[in-house]
Amino acid sequence: MKKSLTGPLARPWAMLKQWLFQTPERSLEQAYDAALMIRSLEEKHFGGGKIDYTSPERSERVNAYFKSELQRNLNIAKLRLAEFKTSRSFLSFSNKKLIGVNGSMASAPQDGLETLEPDEVVSAIVEKLAFIDAVILKYERPAKSQALIPVSPPPEASGDRSGSRKSTDGNASYPQDLDLAESAEAMADKASFLPRSILGTIDRVRKELDPNAEEQLIRSFRSSKSKTIVSLRFILLLILIPLLAQQVSKKFLVGPIVDYFRSPSEEVFLNVQMEEEALLELQRFEEELRFRSLLTGSQKLTEAEMVPLLKDKALEIEAEYRQRGSNAIKNIFSDLIALIAFTMVLVFSRREVVILKSFMDDIIYGLSDSAKAFIIILFTDIFVGFHSPHGWEVVLANIARHFGLPESQDFIFLFIATFPVILDTVFKYWIFRYLNRVSPSAVATYRNMNE
Repeated sequence: MKKSLTGPLARPWAMLKQWLFQTPERSLEQAYDAALMIRSLEEKHFGGGKIDYTSPERSERVNAYFKSELQRNLNIAKLRLAEFKTSRSFLSFSNKKLIGVNGSMASAPQDGLETLEPDEVVSAIVEKLAFIDAVILKYERPAKSQALIPVSPPPEASGDRSGSRKSTDGNASYPQDLDLAESAEAMADKASFLPRSILGTIDRVRKELDPNAEEQLIRSFRSSKSKTIVSLRFILLLILIPLLAQQVSKKFLVGPIVDYFRSPSEEVFLNVQMEEEALLELQRFEEELRFRSLLTGSQKLTEAEMVPLLKDKALEIEAEYRQRGSNAIKNIFSDLIALIAFTMVLVFSRREVVILKSFMDDIIYGLSDSAKAFIIILFTDIFVGFHSPHGWEVVLANIARHFGLPESQDFIFLFIATFPVILDTVFKYWIFRYLNRVSPSAVATYRNMNE
């Protein structure tokens, strides 16, 4: 006869067990709610079609909102489906009392499943899974292989199911599974009968003759202005928030804690290199005393006269290097807090990150070919050029001194022998893979300037 858990832990254990065995059903409900949220956005704002967050008719903030909501609910649905699959396979073999042979839940299920027959429970689960898959598959890119079990949309699904969307002027349609960048890349790769410059000129004239050209120009200017303001503000936040977090935490949080736990009886020097620097400084002070006594013409300092002076200097050096050691320990924790603050800014500002990326792309790819080539040569010569090893040595030495670490020449030489080479390879691959397609004239100018 099994012993059941009694006492004060009986109720928490029962609640924990109930929560555990409700995991498949809870995951399915959360995925279903996320799919319903996507479907609600489609029906209210897009006429039952796919969510289009690239429409120029809406402002950039509205498009960014729709994109963030779509991605958030898609991620929730996919994550909860994976959790449902894993928990179903695990729990179906772990406890036969709470899960029947057919896999239906028997412990406080939601959505009224406890009143259904086993076949009805299976039907309800299958319908919800089919609805979730129909919503998710609309935003999945077409795979090379088909699914093992084709999923048809539920009867209540309405709207455009052709997988395409019309442009704002109603004259063209584009596959909805392609991103804006991918469609642009496909259009760039596609050959045409006339040169692209002529087609671009014709398109520009057509836009200028459009009666709504002024409104579109004003809307484009406002969007560009808003993008610039948001990007500059976000850049300032990326700089100021980690810097303030580092300084404030070091001054008011990490500093007092380190000073409290770092007792005067502990070792003064964090590494051998700091000790050698202190001894060298004391030796130079002693030689300086002898040199001054010789210059003044006074009597030579005796050992008894030099000992008090050297002792005072040694105490001064001890206080200085103890402070350096404490600052190194404080820098480790305060920089970690600053890194966490920087990561949180990026995580909670995904819309601003997308806008900043678009802003940087506009600036970089809006430069002339000679300016692009100049910037590429400048960066490559600074970081991977012939004189870059000296700069990397200074940077690594300052980083080691900032964290109180010894300056290992072997590590510095190994870093210089590997990292600039990897960085140079990344630069060349980016030029070959992307810049050569976007701006081949800039690549030709870069090669001519580099030669």
